[in-house]
Formats: sequence, structure tokens, C-alpha cells
Amino acid sequence: MARRLPPLNTLRAFEAVARHLSITGAAEELGVTPGAVSQSVKALEEYLGRPLMSRTPRGLVLTEESEAALPALREGFDRLEEGARRLTGPDRGGRLTVSVAPSFGAKWLAPRLPDFGAAFPDLDVQIHASMGLTNFESEGVDLAVRYGAGKWPGCEARLLMREEVTPVCSHRLAGELERPGDLSKFTLIHDDSSRGDESCPDWAMWLKAAGVQDVDAARGPRFNQSSLALEAAAAGRGVVLAKRALAQADLDSGRLIAPFAMITPIDFAYYIVHPPGRARSRAARRFIEWLTAQGQAYAHAVRANASLTDSSL
Repeated sequence: MARRLPPLNTLRAFEAVARHLSITGAAEELGVTPGAVSQSVKALEEYLGRPLMSRTPRGLVLTEESEAALPALREGFDRLEEGARRLTGPDRGGRLTVSVAPSFGAKWLAPRLPDFGAAFPDLDVQIHASMGLTNFESEGVDLAVRYGAGKWPGCEARLLMREEVTPVCSHRLAGELERPGDLSKFTLIHDDSSRGDESCPDWAMWLKAAGVQDVDAARGPRFNQSSLALEAAAAGRGVVLAKRALAQADLDSGRLIAPFAMITPIDFAYYIVHPPGRARSRAARRFIEWLTAQGQAYAHAVRANASLTDSSL
């Protein structure tokens, strides 16, 4: 039976507009002018004989039919892309380049990557460590994981997991820390990687909230990467106000101890970031699904641990 389909270029334009709810955003993704996108959507509406969206003072609004059709259209274009790749030869998997901050890569992601390799042996993941967001085009990066407020111009961002901070130190020092005031006897290690997040306390803010007044919050070594600050703490150089996700593996192994039951949630979080349309490949979709599941498992473990801690206090 012959398929009766609208012109694929009009469907592609509509699908991009529907995802972005923006003519301009769709045009940037497709590499054409906004006028060309508008003409394609108009041609599709004329072909179907009905409007697909309306323009309001607050932006574009999809019709109910358009909302219902969008998931199927997105899946359809994903499968078309995968089918087109297979036309070039046997499917040998794929390679994915993921940009991450060095500390996140070393402390959280790298220990979990063997699980992805076992689940998808035909997919190769290349980790690109970088402090900045990355230039997806010039650096050949497919996805990024970044710590921030969740807004990066020209990119889509989906929440991976929240973050919180708590003091941590070596096992030897923890035995001498019964209350926050005892910090006056030890070196304070500073993790300066969260300076852009006003909700993330530094030592001065944390000590004030804990009611401690006789500790010099400015003293101690400073590091611009969390992993370096954590390693200094594990080596017994002092106490660091650490990001929980990055310290968790060391807490689980006993290399680090959280001496106080004081956890501070912060506004910044970890996000999976990519340009519009970049996450359509099979490798990208599988990695995002796997990474999201890992983030959810971590968050569940943290909540369960918090419940156990609360019940034991």
C-alpha cells in the first residue's frame, strides 16, 4: 500500500518548531532562515487543511492534535536517521564524545562508565574533560554534563541531579570533630568551583549558620577544582565543604567522613546539555537514558541514606 505522507521537509520543519515552540530556534537547528521555516509550516497546514499552532502574546501554542502527534514525529525522525546510517553499511555501533568538568568526570562519572560499556558493548564513549561548556561543533562534542543554573544559550538542558554540600574530612580528623566549633583546631580547605552560585555556602556562610564565631573562615588552601579539594581532605590536610555527589564515592569507601549531620541543598545542579537535535543518534539516546537512570539511582540512594541517618539521631 502506497504511503500518503506530507512532504518530509514540511514535517521536519514543523517537528523542530513544535519542540522549540520557536520559529527562530527551529531555523537555527535546521540551518535555514526563519522565513523558510514559516513557509514550510504554512505549506503543511495547507496540505492538512487545518492550523497546527497559534501565535499568542506569550509565544506559539500547539493545538491538541499537534501535541499528540509530536512524540510520534520525533520518534519517526529518530528512526529515519538510524535507517539512513544503516544504508551506508552494517551497523557497527557508534562513538559518542561527552564533555564533562574534570571533577565530575573523575569522581562521579568514570566509576560508573563500566556499567554503560557492559550494557552497550557496541557503543564507545569518549570523555572530554573541560572546565568550559565546550564548542560542540569545533570540538566534535555530542553531549555535555555541566553544573549550573540550567540555562545555556542555544542549548537544550535536562536535569540530571541536584547537589548539596557538607563538611568532610579524613577518618583521623573526624574522630576529633564532635561539634562545628571544633573546626577551630583544623585547617579549612576551600573549594572555589561554586563561586557563581550564591546559594552555595562558603566557609564563612556555613560557620555563621552553624552558630560558630571563633573560627577564621578565610584561612586555608584554596582549589578551583572539587577533586583537588577532596584529595587534600582525604590526605588529612583539613576539612572541606564538599559537594556531596562528588564526595559520595569517597564517603562510601571510608576515605572521607562527614562528621556533622548538616546538609545544605544548593540551587546549582548537574544537567545534560546539547544543541537542539544533537541527541537524536542511537548512541546519544542510549547514553542519556543510561545517565538519567544513574542520576535517579544516586538520588534515591542519597534519600535512603538521609532517612537512615535521621532515624538514628
